[in-house]
Amino acid sequence: MKKLLKRKFILPLVVFVAMALVAFKVKTRPPVTHEDLDYPVRAVETMEVRAIPYRSHTTGYGNVEPRVTVKARSEVSGKIVYIHPQLRKGSSLPKDVVVLRIEPTTFEFSLEQSKAGLSGTESSLRQLETEEESTKALLAIVRKNLAVQEKEYQRIKEIWKKKLVARSSVDAEEQKVLALKQQVADLEGKLKTYESRKAGLQAQIKQSQTQVAQTQDTLGRTEIRLPMDARIGEVFVEKGEFVAAGSVLFEALGTDAVEITAELPTRLFRPLFVNQEHAQVNLDDPQKFWNLVGAMKLEARVRLVGFPEAAYWQGKLLRISESVDPRRDTVGLVVQVDKPYDNVIPGERPPLLKGMFAAVSFYAPARSLLVIPRKAVHEGRVYVVRPDDRLEIRPVDILYRQGEFVVLKGGLEEGERIVISDVIPVIDGLPLKPLPDDAWVRAFVAAAAGDEKATREIEK
Repeated sequence: MKKLLKRKFILPLVVFVAMALVAFKVKTRPPVTHEDLDYPVRAVETMEVRAIPYRSHTTGYGNVEPRVTVKARSEVSGKIVYIHPQLRKGSSLPKDVVVLRIEPTTFEFSLEQSKAGLSGTESSLRQLETEEESTKALLAIVRKNLAVQEKEYQRIKEIWKKKLVARSSVDAEEQKVLALKQQVADLEGKLKTYESRKAGLQAQIKQSQTQVAQTQDTLGRTEIRLPMDARIGEVFVEKGEFVAAGSVLFEALGTDAVEITAELPTRLFRPLFVNQEHAQVNLDDPQKFWNLVGAMKLEARVRLVGFPEAAYWQGKLLRISESVDPRRDTVGLVVQVDKPYDNVIPGERPPLLKGMFAAVSFYAPARSLLVIPRKAVHEGRVYVVRPDDRLEIRPVDILYRQGEFVVLKGGLEEGERIVISDVIPVIDGLPLKPLPDDAWVRAFVAAAAGDEKATREIEK
C-alpha cells in the first residue's frame, strides 16, 4: 500500500521538475542573433568592349563548273581513222595535241585537183605575158620600119616631082607605107586585148587560189586538236565509225580555271554593303555597274564542303546574276578560281572537279566597328559588369548578326566590360568576380578580321 502511494507522488514530481527545468532553460537562453546575408559572388568570364577591325562576311554555296567547256563537233563527213589513246573520259591532254583524225583521202584528191587547176591558169597567164612582151617588141620594130619607109616614100615623091622616076615607083612605096601602118594598127589592137585576157586569167587564178585555200582548210578540219589544256569528258565516237558533219565527237573541260555560282540568300547580301561608303549609281551604264562591283573589293574564299581545311582556294568575283531566284530568295555571285589543278594533296586537297559542291565565303574590307560575341547577347540584352563588379542587365541596339559576331549600333560604350559566360541566377545587382578571358578575346579579334583558324577556335 505504501509503495503504491509513493508511485503516485513521485511521477507527478518528476514531470513537474522536468517542466521547471525546461522553462528555466528557455528563460535563461541568450537571444537569437540575425546575420544579414548577400547573394553569393559568381565568377564569370568577361571581355572589354572596344571597336575592332571587322570584316563583314557571308557564305554561299554552289557547284564547280569549268570556265570553258568545249563540245567538239565534226566539221566534215568521213570515217574516223585515228583516235588518241588517251581520248578517254577523265584523261588529261595538253593543248594542240591531235586527238582525232577523219580520213583525208577525198579532200587530198580535191586539193590536188585545185592545185593543178591553179597551176594551169598561172601557166596560161605567164604565156600570155610572154606573148604580150613579144608583141610589144614587134610593134616597136614595125614602127621603126614605118618611119624608115615613110622617109623613103617622101624621097621617092621628091624624085618623081623632078620626073626622074616613074609614077609606079611612088605608088609602090606608098603601098609599103600603108602595109606597115596596117601592121602597126593590128599590133596595137592585139596589145589592147592582152589586158582583158590577163584580167580574165587573174580572176581565174584568184578563184583557183580560193578553191585551194578552201580545200586546204577543209583538209585541215579532218584533224581535231585540243584548243586548250583539258580534261576529257564524254567521248561519243569510236575508231572506224563514219561521222556526218555536225556530229558531236567528245567533250573537253578546260583546266585553266573554274567558275562557281554561289547562291547567297538576299538577307545575307546586305551586310556586305552596310558598312561601306555609298553613292548613287546608275546601273543602266555597264561600266558604272562594274565600277560598283570593283569598289566592293570583296575577297572570295572557296572551300570544298566535307573536305579538310586544306581544301581551300582564293577566288575572284566575276559578276552577279541578273535576277533573284524567287523560290529560294537567293542571288548568284559568280566566282572564278584560277589553276584549280595546282598544289593537289592526295586525300586532303583534291583538284576542283566539275560538279563538286563548294562553299564560297565573301569578305568585305575591314571596318572599325563595335563587335561583341553572339554568346554575350541574351534576347537583345547583354550582361554588363558595373564598376562595383555587380551585374547590370542592359538592352542593346543591334545593327546585324553574322555567325559568332554581333555588330552593335548602340547600347554599349567602349571600355565597358560584358559577361561572355553563363550566369545563374540572372539578377540585376548580382555580385560578380570578373575573370578576363584574354586568350579567347585575342582569338575573337583575329576571327573578326577574317582569320578562319581563329573563327574555328571561338566556335568550339
